[in-house]
Amino acid sequence: MERLWNRNYCKVMTANFSLFFAFYVLTPLLPLYLSEHFGATKDMIGLVLSGYTITALVIRPFSGYMVDSFPRKIVLMVSFGAFAIFFAGYLAASTLLLFTIVRTLHGGPFGTLTTANATVAIDVLPSSRRTEGIGYYGLSNNLAMALAPTIGIWIYQLTNSFEFLFWLALAVACAGWLVDATVKLPSKEIVRNKTKLSLDRFFLLKGWLLGVNMVAFGFSFGVLSNYLAIYGKEVMGITGGTGTYFLLCSVGLMASRLQGSKALREGRVTFNAGWGMVISLIGYTLFILVPNDVGYYGSALLIGLGNGHMWPAFQNMTINVAQNNQRGTANSTILISWDIGMGLGILLGGVIAEYFGYGAAFWTVVAVNATGVLTFFAATKTFFLQRNLNATVR
Repeated sequence: MERLWNRNYCKVMTANFSLFFAFYVLTPLLPLYLSEHFGATKDMIGLVLSGYTITALVIRPFSGYMVDSFPRKIVLMVSFGAFAIFFAGYLAASTLLLFTIVRTLHGGPFGTLTTANATVAIDVLPSSRRTEGIGYYGLSNNLAMALAPTIGIWIYQLTNSFEFLFWLALAVACAGWLVDATVKLPSKEIVRNKTKLSLDRFFLLKGWLLGVNMVAFGFSFGVLSNYLAIYGKEVMGITGGTGTYFLLCSVGLMASRLQGSKALREGRVTFNAGWGMVISLIGYTLFILVPNDVGYYGSALLIGLGNGHMWPAFQNMTINVAQNNQRGTANSTILISWDIGMGLGILLGGVIAEYFGYGAAFWTVVAVNATGVLTFFAATKTFFLQRNLNATVR
């Protein structure tokens, strides 16, 4: 059997963790920063933070095309460099307007970078271990999503300094750029001028229903990750529990790899996706239905476990309905869908919280998540199996 953990794959995994760590170390604290530093209201916070996701969403279709049509290493390094530099912009932003501009523009290199890095990861994986490898690759950003907020909140409690966190994000992003700079890619034929330019070069139309599902799950995590700290403080009276929450979420993510790796090795991606979605739905429901420490921290474990199953399964499914020369487009498609959901979650979560309270915002999360789960079992699973191009995956 070919070696999964080769040197280049480990480097790309490390760089992926770095870029998501730099992003998520700030995520739960930015609403507090905007509120305390600029006096922003709840709906204004949602508007400012959603700009990042909207820009990433706009650039995603073009990023998939660029990754498939130009030398991937160049696209990767340029986008990673720009992504890192923007963290310095947060330090320089002295007004809410300037911060909004920097935050919104930052989504551009993020959208290109995440697509490029995910596609490079597939390139350096042996074909016989690709399904399993994609699963572990997804774990690197899932772990960053869980660990970075914990560390960020812990550091803020120690230093009471947002400036220090901005410097930390900048340093981690630069470290990731250096790691990716040493990755050696196999020579690949690019698709420029080989096929007629069409919409399918920007968004994988064959995977559109998979994308609809990811919108629902991105919405749920968008509300949770951005409003958890304020909800815990204002509604539940939990002032120091956000870091612990994301730490438990990371425990669930790691457990998902132990529990789900066998199914991924066997190619049973729809099995993993189904389990993951149901477990996450139970977690989100527990969070709002049981407003105490048991519901709060128990939901973290379940959401981490569920997302750890669901995300790599959906990434695998999207890649396996695409041709080999559409890997960048497939990766950008799943990320576009997640971005749409995240952006809607951040924006609508803030608006709903402003007018109806945070309880209503999190009940909306449950409803949207449940809709995604029902859609998968009613239609998406069959949709994937009918379009699957890989006989070893089911």
